[in-house]
Amino acid sequence: MTTPSTARVTLTSGGESNVMTGVAVLDHLLEELARTGGFELRLEIAPGEPEAEVGEAGAALGEALLPLLIDSRAAGRGFGIVPSDEALAMVVVEASGRPLVASNADLTPTRAGGLHTDLAAAFLRDLAEAAGLTIHVRLLEGEDSQHVLSAIFKALGVALARACSPP
Repeated sequence: MTTPSTARVTLTSGGESNVMTGVAVLDHLLEELARTGGFELRLEIAPGEPEAEVGEAGAALGEALLPLLIDSRAAGRGFGIVPSDEALAMVVVEASGRPLVASNADLTPTRAGGLHTDLAAAFLRDLAEAAGLTIHVRLLEGEDSQHVLSAIFKALGVALARACSPP
């Protein structure tokens, strides 16, 4: 019997995050997302195919964030502009109820974690669907795919934390 996927987000900083998606590079990126956003993240994904685990991680995080995003005290929108070495990314999110990902970062040729798909695009798509988010990603600078992914996920963490916090 497979363990169901679970996610919990706590907006207080200082806690330890524990991420187990089955995709090591995604675990690292999600831990960076939580640390940079200043929140605690507990996320465990049921074992499966790596591409499916990435999507399931996005959906589980989106489901955990949804109540925080639609809370009447939450801003419902946020942005983050964060570097990672030579890479610089900006992410803007809005709890619009109309899932959409608009991005100028094409990481399709990158085989992060041995995946055959764009890890960031797959994760963001399922996150947007589950949380009803409009997500805009702008890669302002960056060549190294690891640094680009890191900058995107860190900027996403800051944007999500701002969207879940009071205006």
